[in-house]
Amino acid sequence: MARYWQKERECASREWMKEWQGQQLRETVRRVYENVAPYRNRMEEAGIRPEDIRGIEDLHLLPFTCKQDLRDYYPYEMFAVPMEDVVRIHASSGTTGKQIVVGYTRNDLEIWSDTCARALVAAGADKTDFMHVSYGYGLFTGGLGLHGGAEKLGMTTIPVSTGNSKRQLTIMKDFGSTVICCTPSYALHLGESLKDMGIGKEELRLKAGIFGAEPWTEEMRKEIEAELGLKAYDIYGLTEIIGPGVAFECECQSGMHINEDHFIPEIIDPDTGEVLPLGSTGELVFTCITKEAFPLLRYRTRDIACLDATPCPCGRRLIKMKKPQGRSDDMLIIRGVNVFPSQIESVLLSLGYTAPYYQLVVDRINNTDQLEIQVELNEEHYTDTIKSLQQITRSIAEGIQSTLGISAKIRLVEPRSLPRAEGKAVHVIDKRKLI
Repeated sequence: MARYWQKERECASREWMKEWQGQQLRETVRRVYENVAPYRNRMEEAGIRPEDIRGIEDLHLLPFTCKQDLRDYYPYEMFAVPMEDVVRIHASSGTTGKQIVVGYTRNDLEIWSDTCARALVAAGADKTDFMHVSYGYGLFTGGLGLHGGAEKLGMTTIPVSTGNSKRQLTIMKDFGSTVICCTPSYALHLGESLKDMGIGKEELRLKAGIFGAEPWTEEMRKEIEAELGLKAYDIYGLTEIIGPGVAFECECQSGMHINEDHFIPEIIDPDTGEVLPLGSTGELVFTCITKEAFPLLRYRTRDIACLDATPCPCGRRLIKMKKPQGRSDDMLIIRGVNVFPSQIESVLLSLGYTAPYYQLVVDRINNTDQLEIQVELNEEHYTDTIKSLQQITRSIAEGIQSTLGISAKIRLVEPRSLPRAEGKAVHVIDKRKLI
């Protein structure tokens, strides 16, 4: 039987949700117009006044917000409240330019904790559980976001943070962790370390894992579940919107329910900005309608996704989003073909010869794009004969050709030879940028 954290919201009728969204949108647009100069200027340039936005049917009239806007008005010019009302600051890693800085009021933190508590309850957690938080703490939103949700739910919360996998597993075993949250790539690394330490997964009490912060496939889900002996749930979020908890999987695992009483989703054509019909695949856009400190209007996430309004057997009426295929700015174009790393990962894991660790090396030789896929063999196949390894290589190459329509050089490497990530995994090395 499905359980809910806020049933009145999660199972609300579509009529109630539309009315709520319209009311909150009107109030948010008015607030940002009055308090955020960049938004006011952008709306005036487009000839839009707050009174022009009467409901969600007028959402498309508003201008988009993109990551560069947040860098241009770094650090606080996009805030909609005085700094004395901001009780916490988070920020992105800032690996490509200035960091994205976001602020939270006390009410914003309450909303964030509620959205994460919804995700935890949907994964079967309650106050009798022990929550093992292996997301990073600090400016990154992952650790403190899920921590807040766990405490709101009343779970015993273990703030381990990242790194030192042997210590992580010792704590997991000794403290009796039942739910873990981290990146999916780190979950796989923990599975490897479990074997290294000679600990059987049955010695752990884990029953559920909340994994996000990077794209992952159904094949990777199966790997994680097999390695750690738990049920793996996806969670979606991004620093700019609130952090983890924007959307979450329920026990049906047929898409992630968007907390649309706080965030209105749209799907647009990434090239033209046109709003696409429900069920179309395109770029995901969010508008924050309840946040006080940092409410973004029509923020372009660059994530490629699809919305699904099919009724869910769990009883939640919140619209669902399918797993993002990747990001429009992470998409590789190789010899004219659009390629997402997640597509290659799916092919690799479906064949069963390799471990879930790979790197894509893209280069341009004699004006022609070349793709090399470096992938670790699993222990079972590492000792195979040369003939067997040649067959594995052919199978992978044929799978890539059949699925993506491009040829690739396959390089099999020995187990555990590719880098492991405690946070987000780096799968692409594009040497074309260096030319």
